[in-house]
Amino acid sequence: MGTKSIAGLAGALIVVLVALSSVYIIPETHRGVLLRFGELIQTDIEAGLHFKVPVIDQVREFDVRLLTTDLPSRQYLTIEKKPLDVDSYIAWKIQDVDQFYRATGGDEFRASELLLSRVDNGLRDEFGVRTMVEVVSGQRDQLMTTLTERVNETAQKEFGISVVDIRVKAIEFPGQVSQNVYRRMATEREKLAQEFRSRGQELAEGIRADADRQRTVILSEAFASAEEMRGEGDAEAAEIYADAYGSNSEFYSFYRSLEAYEKTFANEDDIMVIDTDSDFLRFLKDPQGAR
Repeated sequence: MGTKSIAGLAGALIVVLVALSSVYIIPETHRGVLLRFGELIQTDIEAGLHFKVPVIDQVREFDVRLLTTDLPSRQYLTIEKKPLDVDSYIAWKIQDVDQFYRATGGDEFRASELLLSRVDNGLRDEFGVRTMVEVVSGQRDQLMTTLTERVNETAQKEFGISVVDIRVKAIEFPGQVSQNVYRRMATEREKLAQEFRSRGQELAEGIRADADRQRTVILSEAFASAEEMRGEGDAEAAEIYADAYGSNSEFYSFYRSLEAYEKTFANEDDIMVIDTDSDFLRFLKDPQGAR
């Protein structure tokens, strides 16, 4: 290969390298700015194929998708001067590439720090005019909406950034305060439990007293009914005995005497001293019961 061929090949290679270094591509998710000797000459370059002057021109690209930044846990005081530890985050995106680059130098970390400072001050102000109950539940959404609008207005004017949302992830009590709150909550729950137990005991006593009263009434009614039935039975038995006595008085006397003997002499160990002429033993002396 001759000298001219080598020189031609080298020249072609240089041309290709220069052509390649003159072309750059901005991705669909990014926007760019063009710098010449460090000076901004073109901003908000959209996605696509673009050209630049090799060596002297430099391209910076910025992600224009939605970005999130966590705010480190900070402590804020409510209107009652009660401290709360708050974790939050910011959802934001670059809206004006030119203004963003001029305000932050194109540094996303610097942009995050500026936003965090504004959000920190905003949270401090919003918590300071609300009670603990309001910031925890009652007005939490309203607080976030108000703060987002305030910070977004400032960020758009100063940094070319659109703040889409500011959200509180967690609100907690500091260590000592948490212990006091939990202790107070436990005391309140114990008091409530004691009230329920007292009501239960009172209700149980009422039920037990009513059951005892019903038991007494039922037993009394049962006893009265039994006595009535016993009286009726005794009357009926007496009537039967009277009828039997009227039919055959001698047999009735004999039968009754036999029953009396059976009951009297049932136990062999019993000792009775009775006159043999007693009317009680007359059927033992004479089956006819002669007196």
